[in-house]
Amino acid sequence: MARQSPQRPDADEPELDDTTGASEPADDAAVDTANRALWDELRIDPVEIALPAGTGFTLRAYRPARELTPTDVAERDADDPFLARRQVGSVEDDAEEGDVVILDEDVAREFAESEDEEQQARRDDAAQSRTDDTSEDGKDDTDEVAADGAGDEEVPVFLTHKGRLLLFKTPESLVSFVRSGAPNDLSQLDSWNELSERVEPADIAPLDDDVYELDLVVENLRGGHDTWDPTLLIEAGEVARDVAYALRLPAVLDMLATGSSLDDLDEALRSSVGGGIGGFMGRRRLKKIGAQTASLGWRTIVGKISAVVDWRD
Repeated sequence: MARQSPQRPDADEPELDDTTGASEPADDAAVDTANRALWDELRIDPVEIALPAGTGFTLRAYRPARELTPTDVAERDADDPFLARRQVGSVEDDAEEGDVVILDEDVAREFAESEDEEQQARRDDAAQSRTDDTSEDGKDDTDEVAADGAGDEEVPVFLTHKGRLLLFKTPESLVSFVRSGAPNDLSQLDSWNELSERVEPADIAPLDDDVYELDLVVENLRGGHDTWDPTLLIEAGEVARDVAYALRLPAVLDMLATGSSLDDLDEALRSSVGGGIGGFMGRRRLKKIGAQTASLGWRTIVGKISAVVDWRD
């Protein structure tokens, strides 16, 4: 529809401001900028994670490892001494496949059989490297360098407490917790007190890159190579590694470690989204990765992360 020319207002009518119609988008943009300014200043970010049990909000930051005290998992493991062998597979009503229950140990055994030799080779190479780098006086200088480097490396820390990831179903409940002064592992950050004073529910608006759909990963992998969503799977791997490190889940870290089957999947996916020969080779590598093995592995990972979530309303 053609835009009509504005008519001259009557003398007794107030003249309208031509900018009125554009004020709302400008205000929205200003609010978004203000929200991001808070997080950028405090170096903490809101995160949204979807799991089979639901979707929740939490917080994540990255800091040098030397500045952080890891979450205490003693109480968590005492509550469930068999956490590593917990049954994470759920019974699924699938007309084509029937009811299937997958146990952690079954998947772990499958991965172990295919990767034991590679892991042993990596350990041998690392041991040889340490031997070669040992100084003449018998002191291994590389250990000190590695320790210093590890301390300076930025690592993830989430809104956790006693080995559990705190997920909140609404922004309001997350903000209420932050303001409450309740104990948590993010409170050790120097910017935590300021966040607790300034944060509002409207600020809990994660960026697209900070929204993770772990609930869709297994189903996507089960659909076969032609249906795999590289962005979904790559981002799932990133947040799973972060959560596994922050929550001290060594089994998950091992399954996603360099050289593992799921790491090969991640590398192939990253290559496949590129152009040229690299993208072509990445897509060829994906065709060689077993869809069933990948889906079972990710099913275990999602189950292990779900097992350490503390849902808050």
